[in-house]
Amino acid sequence: MSWLLKSSIGKKLIMSISGVVLILFLLFHVSMNIAAVFSEEAYNMICAMLGANWYAVLATAGLGAIVAVHFIFALMLTIQNRKARGNDRYAVSVRPKGVEWASQNMFVLGVIIVGFLLLHFSQFWYKMMFAELMGHHTVELGDTTVSPQDGVAFIKYYFSHLWVVIAYLVWYVALWFHLVHGFWSALQTVGWSGRVWLNRWKVIGQIVATVICLGFAFVTIFFYVKSILCGAYC
Repeated sequence: MSWLLKSSIGKKLIMSISGVVLILFLLFHVSMNIAAVFSEEAYNMICAMLGANWYAVLATAGLGAIVAVHFIFALMLTIQNRKARGNDRYAVSVRPKGVEWASQNMFVLGVIIVGFLLLHFSQFWYKMMFAELMGHHTVELGDTTVSPQDGVAFIKYYFSHLWVVIAYLVWYVALWFHLVHGFWSALQTVGWSGRVWLNRWKVIGQIVATVICLGFAFVTIFFYVKSILCGAYC
């Protein structure tokens, strides 16, 4: 099993598997968020189920570990590739034909995504699940206090601020580029592609990335427009 940690192929395999798991989580997350548009009660019910319950905490810890593994191995491969290229990386070159822009900037896109994850965690997870774990029954949200399980209140509050909306939309764009390349690349690494299926996976990857990012963007813009039309807590 040591080849997983020492070889490039092993590291790419770990990145691929962790990436697929994260994509599945994003599909669940966007489905959950869209539920808030159609039923605020249903969304808050889901938030209550995923609060400080032992299974939710365990799943969150596992998810955090997967994110960390994905990022750490991406960093290791980036450093390894830079060392392999040596001084050639400083040479001015044109992107080779057929090579996607995203494939040459996956690590940069990943850094942007992780950066905004910290913002997201500070606004939602820290004041929801973490607050519950600390025994808080209410948390401050603007000039009022709400229950940590009132997820709709958090969405309405944060997505009523234009700078937050813009920041999240930038995040979704970076996420889209990262997912489009990462999806088919991950399946190629695990051996689920050939001459025919590679192009198919690329198309499927674009669809999956678009569904995820448009779904998140829809929720963000919906609640921002709603806050303008009838106030943040209507």
